[in-house]
Amino acid sequence: MNPKLSELRKKAMSLPLLPGVYIMHGKDSEIIYIGKAKALKNRVSQYFGSQNNHAEKVRRMVDHVDWFEYIITDSEFEALILECSLIKQHAPKYNILLKDDKGYAYIRVGAGDWGKLSYVLQKSDDGATYIGPYKSSYYVKSVVEEANKIFMLPTCSRKFPQDFRKARPCLNYHIRQCMAPCTGRVSLSDYRESLEQALDFLKGGSSNSVKQLTAQMEEAAENLEFERAARIRDKIASVKKMGDKQKVVANKVLDEDVIAGFSDGGKTCFQIFRFEGGRLFERESFIVDSGENDTEEFLLRYYTMRFDIPKNIALDSVFEGMEEIERWLSERRGSKVRLTVPQRGEQAQLVNMCRSNAAERLAQQKGATVREYSVLEELREVLGLDKLPEYIESYDISNLNGSENVAGMVVYQNGRPLKSAYRKFKIKGVEGQDDYASMAEVLTRRFEEYRKDGSGEGFGKIPDLILLDGGVGQVHAVRDVLGRMEIEVPVFGLVKDDKHRTRAVTGDGGEISVSARRQLFAFLSKMQDEVHRFAIGYHHARRSKSTFRSSLTSISGVGEVRARALLKYFRTIDNISKADLPELEAAPKMTKDAALAVYRYFHAAE
Repeated sequence: MNPKLSELRKKAMSLPLLPGVYIMHGKDSEIIYIGKAKALKNRVSQYFGSQNNHAEKVRRMVDHVDWFEYIITDSEFEALILECSLIKQHAPKYNILLKDDKGYAYIRVGAGDWGKLSYVLQKSDDGATYIGPYKSSYYVKSVVEEANKIFMLPTCSRKFPQDFRKARPCLNYHIRQCMAPCTGRVSLSDYRESLEQALDFLKGGSSNSVKQLTAQMEEAAENLEFERAARIRDKIASVKKMGDKQKVVANKVLDEDVIAGFSDGGKTCFQIFRFEGGRLFERESFIVDSGENDTEEFLLRYYTMRFDIPKNIALDSVFEGMEEIERWLSERRGSKVRLTVPQRGEQAQLVNMCRSNAAERLAQQKGATVREYSVLEELREVLGLDKLPEYIESYDISNLNGSENVAGMVVYQNGRPLKSAYRKFKIKGVEGQDDYASMAEVLTRRFEEYRKDGSGEGFGKIPDLILLDGGVGQVHAVRDVLGRMEIEVPVFGLVKDDKHRTRAVTGDGGEISVSARRQLFAFLSKMQDEVHRFAIGYHHARRSKSTFRSSLTSISGVGEVRARALLKYFRTIDNISKADLPELEAAPKMTKDAALAVYRYFHAAE
């Protein structure tokens, strides 16, 4: 924690209640963050109060603040313009800084008679023909991929005619996405015809391409070239099918950007769908550290890089400075720009689709799937958590009438079991059956290990959520432990019904039913079953070991150490009972007398 926190807060409380820009400096006077405020005193003092409600990015920034300065402006809009200018000038490390790596894209037609169709981001002096430039690399990539599929052009690395008949055709030939010139059975005239048709499609669009292809098909039919006419007919069908596919992402508003974000508490992914002429022509995504004014700051950074600002921008949520951002965008465009948060209809569906893609992108970065991330998002919503519970620990106690008390801990990371992090506990300080005290002991030992470790892995990691197999009693017992140790982790219990199925989640505010939430219900049930299986498996293993050991220690000359050594050497009691005398004598820790006693014990009836 920043040792200057109280001093900085005192200074912040003396600021005026006026709009302006504040500039945070690190120890070497480097500018680390720039922000704007409607009332400087209220905004800046929030940074130096309680850190519990801040995002991780904000806490990190506050830890590095050595001093700050401010500039008063006449309005919040002036503050926004000044903030934007200063961020562009100084590029502070804790502001959202987006790198504009967008370039122009080209359609490339390879040199030679058997040239291939591809898309590139730069022209080269290689004898190929280049069509473009196009401002949307997403559009060029998409249409070139579609053209290659429709007109069955090769996309492999083989060179023609050098590689004719050197290898079998690839999968694309078998799924009718390549004519397979590698077989040597495709004439150059047929190949060139398909390539020219593909170029006509790329240059003229699907509707114009259909007209040209229809004319070619009719001409072929009149000349009794029925096979060629059939091939062209299939291409027309594919072009029309692609047109229908494009309608899925068509938009009644001709020019619009749709922007939505998905946050896991640590990172936020913003996805942008850009529409021009009613069709999706560009997709972009940016992953940034989550902060407190993510959407506002992202819009500032994104449209600082863009000069082609549309009239309409659809967003997934309202934020405090929308009017100022709208005015700023309007001035940059030179005409009115509308920011909207659609609630229903096609626009709302587009925003939801955009947000789903943001979730998918963030999930991919974490090695998860969007389904796993969506159930974690649902869990966060149901429990009212501040951040996505990416790292969950679940605990269960197992015993039989108070004997062989043990506990199991399972871990789920990004919605999946992390078996390398599972842990077993033998209850040491609780006699008899007391699940509350047992759970308190387990969590105390777990977080004592955290204090010793601090590696950020295993016991050295703080979980985002703790789930207990049990009700309010277990929850209170664990929260008392965490309170004494000054550790802040959300704790909830998983309650079962009379058929031992997960029924609800419980905390201080009563039970929260999950039975109506199919995906979340399945996730929690699976986790509760997994921790129960793990704990009871450990309990059975200890009981079996105890039973085996007790039978061995009843033999004259065999104590605890020798019984343990025998079990380790022979693995099971059955193996010990079947061992002959020389094998018993050869075992670790054994003497001839002890081996004879063990042999006689298991062979007394013979």
